[in-house]
Amino acid sequence: MNLRDAWEAEARNWVAWARKPGHDSYWTFHRDRFLQLLPPPSGPTLDLGCGEGRFPRDLKERGYEVIGVDASPTLIEHAQEADPDGDYRVADAANLPLADASVPLVTALLSLHDMDDMEGAVAESARVLVPGGRLCAAVVHPINSAGKFVSSTPEARFIIRESYFEQRRFADVVARDGLQMTFTSRHRPLEAYFAALESAGLLVERLAEVPDSTDPPGDRWQRLPLFLHFRAVKP
Repeated sequence: MNLRDAWEAEARNWVAWARKPGHDSYWTFHRDRFLQLLPPPSGPTLDLGCGEGRFPRDLKERGYEVIGVDASPTLIEHAQEADPDGDYRVADAANLPLADASVPLVTALLSLHDMDDMEGAVAESARVLVPGGRLCAAVVHPINSAGKFVSSTPEARFIIRESYFEQRRFADVVARDGLQMTFTSRHRPLEAYFAALESAGLLVERLAEVPDSTDPPGDRWQRLPLFLHFRAVKP
C-alpha cells in the first residue's frame, strides 16, 4: 500500500482526530507559529495535502483565497462539506491541476512527508508559483522520524537504530482520548528535502526547528526538534 492509499484508509479516523479541538500537534505547534512564515494574502493560495480542510478554513478566516488539494477523495469530501463555498480538489501534489505561474503562495503543512513523490510535489509547487512566490512547509523533523526515545522520562536517551540517511516508510499508531489514528509517512533525511528545493530552483529564506514548547526546560523533546518549518522563494 502506498502512502496515498494508507491515508485514504485512515481518512475517517483523521477527520475525527483533526476536528477535536486541542487534540493534536496542530493546535500546540503549528497553526500560529506556521502562520508567521506566510506572506500577507495577495492572490490564490494553494494548500497541498489539505486533508479535511482545517488549515484552509483557518487561512480563509485570515483573508486568504485558498485552493485545497489532497489525494484522498474522502478527505476532500469532508473538506467540501465543512466549507461548501471552498475550492477543494482531488489531485496528486506531483501533478497539480493548475497553470504555470498561477499562485503567489503554496503551503504544505505536515504533508510532504506523507507523499510518495515529495520531489515531484516540490517541483510542481515551483511550477505553479509566480516569480517571487513562496512555498511554506512544515514536516516531521528528520531526526524525529529517524529514531525514538527509550522512555518518556525527561532524561531519556534518544536512539537511532537504523540509518538516518536511508529513506524508509514508517507508521505510528497513536491512541488518545478515545480516538485512534495510524500516521503513515516516509522518513527522509534533511538533505532530501533541500535537494528537492534546489532541483526545483527554490531558495530557502527561513528555517525553524520546533521543539515541544510545552515541556519543561531540559525535558526530552526540549533537547531535540519535533518538527521543521521552512519558507522558500521562487526567484
